[in-house]
Amino acid sequence: MHTFFTDFLERLEVLHDDFRNAIAGLPSEALDWSPGAEMNTMTVLVVHTCGAERYWIGDVAAQLPSDRVRADEFKARGFDEAALVKKLDEASAFARQTLATFTLDDLAALRPLPNPKNLPTTTQTSFTAGWALLHALEHTAQHSGHIQLTRQLWDQRP
Repeated sequence: MHTFFTDFLERLEVLHDDFRNAIAGLPSEALDWSPGAEMNTMTVLVVHTCGAERYWIGDVAAQLPSDRVRADEFKARGFDEAALVKKLDEASAFARQTLATFTLDDLAALRPLPNPKNLPTTTQTSFTAGWALLHALEHTAQHSGHIQLTRQLWDQRP
């Protein structure tokens, strides 16, 4: 595997560790708690982030359909810590397995977006595989910050 992909996977795993640390030792009540209206629970953040990674790395970059239903990720409830860690572990394993097949030349390949109407933030219908991978990392990092803040708010609630 090329160094770019091992570096990518190392960065992704650091972010997954941030998620694991944020949910460590919490009961399901905490994982399903929302700090306010229109704010995601820690369960939703893990489930959605894993779904988004699978979509951008798998569906888009590798063209491996998942039949993802993005809206369902935001309805996730009732997971315990072990189930959420398992989701993160499965996402890591999928990324490792998928990127093991990639070459640097694959990064420049233009990939169509499966079901682009399901994505709220883009009107584009295709991206390079490299852009899709970097977006997966960027998106995971963004939600890593969200889950860390949500954990801090849970810990500081009266």
